[in-house]
Amino acid sequence: MAEVYKVFMVEDDRNFGTVMKAYLEINGFVVTWVKDGMLAYQRFRESQYDICILDVMLPNTDGFTIGRQIKETHPDIPIIFLTAKVMKEDVLEGFCVGADDYITKPFDSEILICKINAILNRNKRQQSDAIPKEFQIGEAIFDSELRTITIKDETRKLSPKEADLLILLCQSQNKVLQRDIALKQVWGETGYFTTRSMDVYITKLRKYLRDVEGVEIVNIHGSGYQLRID
Repeated sequence: MAEVYKVFMVEDDRNFGTVMKAYLEINGFVVTWVKDGMLAYQRFRESQYDICILDVMLPNTDGFTIGRQIKETHPDIPIIFLTAKVMKEDVLEGFCVGADDYITKPFDSEILICKINAILNRNKRQQSDAIPKEFQIGEAIFDSELRTITIKDETRKLSPKEADLLILLCQSQNKVLQRDIALKQVWGETGYFTTRSMDVYITKLRKYLRDVEGVEIVNIHGSGYQLRID
């Protein structure tokens, strides 16, 4: 599967944030940009992300506080602080929060991208064995290595794309799998024809799982899909 990473960015400076978001997207990242630090943690909880980029100096709150909130529930997610605060005490506080890097403004955007990729590649190596061999989907067993679904005594072989899509749905079980994330990871691109293709594969997966009690794949309008398992 082609890799695509989702970035959670908190930055109240609209001009700087606009440039940063555009530059990250040009480099292949999917970016959620939050301008109000008070809403940051709430927005973070609404989806899944691969890395956080947090400004430190924000009105009403600060990036360190947001970082602590995020680390309490997602201790393994990487955090990069971007800030104009250069005092030693601030740098130390950032790393005490759990930062993977602390970058002071102004900075070279190309170096930032290199640092982001280095952190994500490191995490990818650490999580290379994180995909379970088997997923329990109600009464069905999905073997991600053999690409099979077994329901009672019947086993069905999946195509590579069917298996890749089902892995993503299982990993985001009972949460929304964003359509653009799935398209980029399974097909490597977004577009009309790949979107229609994914709809066909979703229909196939629904057919395979239709007799499994308490399991359904639901369309989330304007967002993507959700594998619901009671």
